[in-house]
Amino acid sequence: MISGKNYIGNRSSALGDVTFKTFNPELNLENEGVFTEATEAEVAEAAQLASKAFKTYRNLTGARRALFLEAIADNIMALDENLLNRYCEETGLPQGRAAGERGRTVGQLRAFAELLKDGSWVEATIDTGEPERKPLPKPDLRKMLVPLGPVAVFGASNFPLAYSTAGGDTAAALAAGCPVIVKGHMMHAGTGELVAKAILKAAEETGMPNGVFSNLNSKGIDVGVQLVQHPDIKAVGFTGSIIGGRALYDLASRRKEPIPVFAEMGSVNPVILFPKALQNRGEALATTYANSITLGTGQFCTKPGLLLGIKDASLLNFIEQLSNEILTIDPSCMLHPNIEGNYVRNKAKALDQNDIVLKADYKGKLPENYARQAVTTVDGKTFIENPTLHQEIFGPYCIVVQCNDMDELQTIVGDLEGQLTGTVISHNDELFLYPDVIDALQNRVGRIIFNGVPTGVEVCPAMHHGGPYPASTDSRFTAVGVHSIKRWVRPFSFQNWPNDRLPHELKNENPLDITRSVNGSLSKVKL
Repeated sequence: MISGKNYIGNRSSALGDVTFKTFNPELNLENEGVFTEATEAEVAEAAQLASKAFKTYRNLTGARRALFLEAIADNIMALDENLLNRYCEETGLPQGRAAGERGRTVGQLRAFAELLKDGSWVEATIDTGEPERKPLPKPDLRKMLVPLGPVAVFGASNFPLAYSTAGGDTAAALAAGCPVIVKGHMMHAGTGELVAKAILKAAEETGMPNGVFSNLNSKGIDVGVQLVQHPDIKAVGFTGSIIGGRALYDLASRRKEPIPVFAEMGSVNPVILFPKALQNRGEALATTYANSITLGTGQFCTKPGLLLGIKDASLLNFIEQLSNEILTIDPSCMLHPNIEGNYVRNKAKALDQNDIVLKADYKGKLPENYARQAVTTVDGKTFIENPTLHQEIFGPYCIVVQCNDMDELQTIVGDLEGQLTGTVISHNDELFLYPDVIDALQNRVGRIIFNGVPTGVEVCPAMHHGGPYPASTDSRFTAVGVHSIKRWVRPFSFQNWPNDRLPHELKNENPLDITRSVNGSLSKVKL
């Protein structure tokens, strides 16, 4: 049952007078249940409780925290159809997508649990002392990663499970030893409450300290602002728009004690179409990319929104084929009327620019909140001179840029803002003919794809989901995979510390049997 209340640790609370409902975009009506936005006092209580919990939680063994994460995964699965149905009611997405995202969410939790059981992730590094060294003794130094403190996680509109309440940010922070306060997204507050209850149940079952997790409802920006500004919050995780992510980043940097904001803020995900590839398989590529552009109604941060090629007959044929293919795909529902409205406005703004050509725009009658997919094209010079055309349009839209030559294409790539992904479509040795173009692309993205599509983010250690600003606020870190845990920790050294007072990870006898760097060599050696 959904209460609509906030969860401050293991206590529910609804002190405020600001309320809201979620919306079913498929049925175009409000869902049952009224949610109460957290007050400033409730935000402060959650932050203070998280700070208190941190004193205990940070010192729990990796094995204990692993049990907690596994219990969360089990409890999410136990929600069964109740969770899937509510997810669909609040997103307009099909149940297959809901089940797939639930699987990804649970998989992330279990992956972090395995990481904790192994224990080597802390990067324990030992340089033993040399007291007899001349002219100065060498101290004994031992370093490892330690948690930052309470983390505020902002739920994402387009991933109610995988990037929200128990999503990647939360799973990574809890694994690192950081309590989490989730600012739930108003569009899927019911889904968020169900998952929050699963987390709190797991905390109780595994003996976690009260305050290790809290879930706060939010209709506007006030709750988020209060969280970021609260002195007990030590880091922020965000997935959403550039405007929202940058606002949080600026707030955090103006604090008396500035804190890191790890924001993933979208991307146009440029695709370079080399000439021979289009000549040899342009029609197949058109079908592939029509499907990728419209997948999930274009509401993925990895949607290919910008396609670049050299103007010739093959590119012109590809544009025609892509335009024809995209119109054969049935339009689908967007996540919320507000998101559909933004899509319509942003698309109209792009189409209002000089010299842009609309090649495809779905014209059939559609239900409310459905998106009309579109393909546009423009020449390279116009694209270079008009920054408006460089911006992400969240929805099933793309622009194909017709470049005069490879030099112009390289100039465009080099001048792009930071992106999550870049894709190269190549035929045989074509990839090796344009190394400067590849280098320019690599310099602007966090992940480069060969002969594929950017949609689809594999959750594994080698995945990097991040990129130069504004794709993310720190291109050194990923928001996907177990290495995302590194956002919520900092290096810490002990110098000449008594062995029996060191953390287990750094003790001479290596009681956890983890892999460590000892005097420059990786091993599990006991000292």
